[in-house]
Amino acid sequence: MDVKDIIEEIVGREAKITKIDFEGPELGIYTTDPLYFLENEDKVKAIAVELKKRVNIRSDPKILKPPEKTKEIIKNIVPEEAGITNIWFLEPLGTVRIEAKKPGVVIGKEGNLLKEIVKQTGWVVQVVRAPYPDSSIIRGIRSLDVKHGKERIEFLRTTSSRIFRGAKYPNTWVRLHALGGFMEVGRSMFLLETKNSKIIVDAGLNVGNEKDFFPYLEDTLDGRLDEIDAVVISHAHLDHIGFLPILFKMGYDGPVYCTPPTRDLGALLLLDFIDVFLKDGKEPPFTERDVKKFVLNCITRNYGEVTDITPDIRLTFHNAGHILGSATVHLHIGNGLYNVLYSADIKFSPTRMLSPANTKYPRIETLIIESTYGGRNDIQPSREKSEEMLKQIILDTMDKGGTVLIPVFAVGRAQEIILTLEDMYKKEGFHWPVYIDGMIREASAIHTAYPEFMRKDLQKRVLSDDSPFEADFIVDVRGKDRKSIVEEGESIIIAPSGSLTGGPAVEYFKYLAESENNALVLVGYQFEGSLGRKLQRGIREVPIKDENGKLKPLQVKMRIETLHGFSGHADRRQLENFISKLSSRPKRIIVDHGDPKKVKEFAKDVSKKFKVETLTPRDLDVVRLL
Repeated sequence: MDVKDIIEEIVGREAKITKIDFEGPELGIYTTDPLYFLENEDKVKAIAVELKKRVNIRSDPKILKPPEKTKEIIKNIVPEEAGITNIWFLEPLGTVRIEAKKPGVVIGKEGNLLKEIVKQTGWVVQVVRAPYPDSSIIRGIRSLDVKHGKERIEFLRTTSSRIFRGAKYPNTWVRLHALGGFMEVGRSMFLLETKNSKIIVDAGLNVGNEKDFFPYLEDTLDGRLDEIDAVVISHAHLDHIGFLPILFKMGYDGPVYCTPPTRDLGALLLLDFIDVFLKDGKEPPFTERDVKKFVLNCITRNYGEVTDITPDIRLTFHNAGHILGSATVHLHIGNGLYNVLYSADIKFSPTRMLSPANTKYPRIETLIIESTYGGRNDIQPSREKSEEMLKQIILDTMDKGGTVLIPVFAVGRAQEIILTLEDMYKKEGFHWPVYIDGMIREASAIHTAYPEFMRKDLQKRVLSDDSPFEADFIVDVRGKDRKSIVEEGESIIIAPSGSLTGGPAVEYFKYLAESENNALVLVGYQFEGSLGRKLQRGIREVPIKDENGKLKPLQVKMRIETLHGFSGHADRRQLENFISKLSSRPKRIIVDHGDPKKVKEFAKDVSKKFKVETLTPRDLDVVRLL
C-alpha cells in the first residue's frame, strides 16, 4: 500500500483529502474539510503511529477566506483576555498562526474556539506563546517563513527527497570524524558517517581563541558540503553553534535540526556575535544573511520526538539540563544496527530553572560525553553553598559602597543568577538595584516563550504571568551611561560575556577593576586564553584598550571570586552518576569537550570504574564505531 492508501484506510474518504505532501521529515495532509481532522484527533494520531511521522493537517487553498476577513473573524471569536499580539498567514500551508499571551484562551475548552475558527474561515490554526517582554528575535523568526513561504515549502520537499531516497547500500560500518572539541573546550563538531549518510553534529567556534577559531571541517570534507545530509545542533552556545552560519556561507543548503529554543537563542547569540566584531572594528566571519539562512533551513524538534533525518539515521533529542532547550542527541542508525548518544553539555543535578539531564534511552552502543569538569578534583560546591557565598560577597561589597560585577553567558547563567537573586531579594530584603546589560533581557524574553522546557514550578509561574525575569529589582540599562552606573556604587551588574572575552562586562570591568571596594564574581566556565581565565590564575595587571583604542596596563585591585556551583556543566561526581544511571549501559565511551588532562583522567577512571572501553580522540582523528 502507498501512503495515500494507508491514510484513507484510517480516516475514510469523508476526510476529503486533496493532496498528500512530504514536508522534510513530516507529512502534510491537505483537505477541504480540516474540521473533520480536528474532531477526529485519534485518527491523526493513528496515522502518525502507523507512518512514524509527525502529521500536519493543511487546508486546501480553495476553502480559505481572505486574510483580512479571517483576522476580523478571529478577533470576534477569541476573547480579549487571550492577549493576541500577532496574526500571520502561512498561505502555502493554509495555516494561520496566532501569537497570544495566553494560548490556552485562544484554543478554548477542548479546542472549541479553534474548531470555530476553522469552521468559519477554513484556515487551520497554529497557536504560539507571545514572549514577555516583546522579543524582536522571535518576531523576526516567526515572520520569516511567512515572507518566504514558497521557498520554505520547496526546501522541505527537497529535504524529503533526500531523507526518503532509500538506503543504497547495506549498513556495514559507522565511523566518527573528530573535527573540533576533542581534547579541548570549544569549536565542538564531529562528522558521523555511514555507508549511506553523512551528518554533522554541532558546529562551534573557539570563542576564546581567534588564532585557532574554526573546526577542521575543510580538512576532512575538502569542500564537499553537498554530501552532508543534515546538521544537528545540541544547544545555542557559540562553542556549539558559532560555525553554523559559516557552513551556509560555504555553500551548505541542507536542514538544521535543533529544539525551538535553540533556534531562537542561537539566532540571538549569532547576531550579537556579528555586532561585537563590528564594534571592535573587525570583519565578522559571517553575515546576517547567513544567520537568516540557518533560520529558514531549521527544522525544530521537541524532546522525545523520533525523526528520520537520513535514509538510515533517526534522531531524538532529550533534556540535557544545561540551558533552555539544550539537548542530548540520540542517533539510531540502520534498522536496529547501532545507537550513539552524544551528551553535548550536560548538568546532572536540578538547577533553579532546569531538571537534570535525561538518562532513559532504549539502546546505547557508544556514548560521547563531555568532561569540562571531568578532572579528579573537579567537585563543585553545592548550589546552596555557592548561593550563600554569593550573598555574603554582595553584603560585604555593599558595606564598602562598592559594585558587584557578575559576567555571565547571556543564555543560561544569566537566568540562573536572576532566579537566585530574586530568591535573595524576597528572603533577605535586599534593596540594591540589579542592572542587566547586553542581550540578557532579550534572552530572558525568549525563555518566557518556551516555559514547557523549564522546571514544572517555574513553568507554572511563567504561565501565571509571574515571570521572575521581570522582577521589580531588575533595571534595564538601556538609555543609561555605563560609567555613571558604576559611579553610583552599591549595585549589582549582570552583563555578558561570561568569560570576559568582550561585550559589556569588559567595559564595566575597566571602570571597576582598580578599586578594592568592588567585586568580580565568575560563575561560568572561563575559556583558555580569556581574560576571565587569566584573572582566575592570579594575574593582576592586564592590558586593556582605552577610549582611543590604545593598550594600557590596568591594575586589578577589585576582589575576584569564582563560584563553581553555578556552572551549567556537570562536575566529576555528576558525570559519573549520569553514566551509572543510564538505562542502557554503553559498550564504548568517547570522552570529549575538556582540557587534555581532564579528558585523560576522566577516561581512565571511567574505564576502570564501569569496565568499559574508553577512547580519547584528538581533533582530526577518525574512530570506527562499527
